[in-house]
Amino acid sequence: MSPLRVPDVPVLSYSPVVLPIPGRPVDLQLRVSAPAEGTGLPVILLSHGHGGSNNLSSLNGYGPLANAWAAQGFVVIQPTHLSSKTLAGEVGDQPGAPLFWRSRAEDMTHILDRLDVIERSVPQLAGRLDRAKAAVAGHSLGGFTASLLLGARVTDPDTGEVADLAEPRLKAGVLLAAPGRGGDALNGPRAALVPFTSSVDFGTMTTPALVVAGDKDDSRHFTDVGPAWHADPYTLAPGPKTLLTLFGAEHGLGGVAGYDAAETTDENPEMVAAVSRLTAAYLRSSLFPGDDAWQTARDALTNGPDAFGRVDTK
Repeated sequence: MSPLRVPDVPVLSYSPVVLPIPGRPVDLQLRVSAPAEGTGLPVILLSHGHGGSNNLSSLNGYGPLANAWAAQGFVVIQPTHLSSKTLAGEVGDQPGAPLFWRSRAEDMTHILDRLDVIERSVPQLAGRLDRAKAAVAGHSLGGFTASLLLGARVTDPDTGEVADLAEPRLKAGVLLAAPGRGGDALNGPRAALVPFTSSVDFGTMTTPALVVAGDKDDSRHFTDVGPAWHADPYTLAPGPKTLLTLFGAEHGLGGVAGYDAAETTDENPEMVAAVSRLTAAYLRSSLFPGDDAWQTARDALTNGPDAFGRVDTK
């Protein structure tokens, strides 16, 4: 079988699962995707990014990743964060708007708190989750959300207090095209839109993580550092960390946010397949010690003349 081919496993997808959260201006809505069969399934919480499309930044986005991860044996839970464009008319005047950086991380803790409710709400899912094997993944702004849950800290620009939103129930993470360091590096024309990233400290991000960065992802609207900025969560965090640098990939990493999305500037289905295979393999080996999925995928997809990228570890 081709190393890019996702197993032909039927996947169940159910939405919305609705969780009322006290104090949240609207209910937390989720999509849950899972393989049709199997038990003891590990869990990935997937945090969407922030973009121009109405639905990519919601539970309806990231199908290329959610479906592939579910087919590879994970239960994927996707919240619609308050920052979603689909909610702009309802929460646009709420504290924390428009990006709701703190609420996004808190959504994930609410999900972990309510996994029993989620299991009961989704047909054919009850009793199939392994709660001890949970990970987080996020793309772009979702990568920043994931970094907070994995231990990175920021100084709240409104209160001046250091925010610690680390979630110890998450055993590993994947940061896809996540923002890098703040300070002098955050000097682009749109940097003022993300003041909460200006003080990010990756030195406290101790949970194992795979940082995925495109070597053509030059986010000039935020920084003039160049593509290396997106590798900062690896470079500036303590080990164990792994960096996957994708050759030729821009911010969309080939199109992980949605099928045939117009804002994907580097559409490449093979790249998306490689990302889904490598990230799933990394998480499987992280959550199941002794599993060789990561080494197998790494050997197949990051070596030789047709390599999709290179891997660094520390």
